[in-house]
Amino acid sequence: MERVVYTKAGGLETIGLEPVKETEPKPEMVRVRVHRAGINFADLMMRQGLYGAAPDFPFTPGYEASGEISAIGEGVEGLEIGQRVLAMTGFGGYSQSVEIEAGRAIPLPDSMSFDAAAGLGVTYGTAYHMLVYLGNLQAGDSVLIHHAAGGVGTAAAQICLAYGATNLIGTASSTKKEFVESLGMRFVDKDSEDFVQVCKKMTGGKGVNQAIDPVGGSHLLRSYKALCSGGKLHCFGASSAISGSKRSMFSALKMWRSTPKFDPLKMMNSNKAVFGVHMGRLGDESIFASHLQALSAMLEKGQIEPIIDSVWPYRKVADAQQHMHDRKNRGKILLDFS
Repeated sequence: MERVVYTKAGGLETIGLEPVKETEPKPEMVRVRVHRAGINFADLMMRQGLYGAAPDFPFTPGYEASGEISAIGEGVEGLEIGQRVLAMTGFGGYSQSVEIEAGRAIPLPDSMSFDAAAGLGVTYGTAYHMLVYLGNLQAGDSVLIHHAAGGVGTAAAQICLAYGATNLIGTASSTKKEFVESLGMRFVDKDSEDFVQVCKKMTGGKGVNQAIDPVGGSHLLRSYKALCSGGKLHCFGASSAISGSKRSMFSALKMWRSTPKFDPLKMMNSNKAVFGVHMGRLGDESIFASHLQALSAMLEKGQIEPIIDSVWPYRKVADAQQHMHDRKNRGKILLDFS
């Protein structure tokens, strides 16, 4: 068995492989033989040493994986060897074998593939938490979705349509125009159009009900300006801190220095809200579990369907991450550990 390891902070050259020695799971734990692991933008930030919630180097990244239970520790009930599960690993998902708490192994319905399961956890869970749990998404709402062609962006668009949101506005590069439009969004070229003006125009000057922003920095203030009175801004990333596969402290510092400080009094007068979202630090795991239950039901009804951009052999993890660095993905990128 093997796993991927970030040996130190840096570029793609810091990614390595090391053997995994399987042991019997501890009490209340299960071991999962991984088939698919999801790649998230946070993984790229972790590798560059720009993600505060990451473990100390060296470590194995990976928030989510899908596979089969291969061993069960003492005291575990309701799970069995051979059962197909989504493993919410927190860290360590880039591995052929992972050991996790039994409560983090979520049984999969027979109709859900390993690809769909690995594409569902973080991206759809994050989008659902922002739009539905925090944002109280309603039919007729207008929503601004940045990085609209990425994993969370595509998930957000599907969830919005399932809830009857009407004006969806998605920003992306010009090469992704047709793809974004195919998801039911009004495409905005992030390099040549002012998304604030587009939002105002499409809503009769009011602004959108919700905006999800994984860019960070000064970009947040523009997203805030695109909101209507009573609107909600969700901050869940800082992609502007990364300018390429190599670590750039200049880009990171520029992002942090340009991040706006929101005035509570001005927010009160406009009835706007700003949420900071980090699913790895929710604290109450039952909240995320309820999200996954709701999303599984939506999947069964055909309301959502994870869009998988590509599946890469795990030994080509550097190429897969470069694909994301280059902003080429349309949907979720997965690693194949089977």
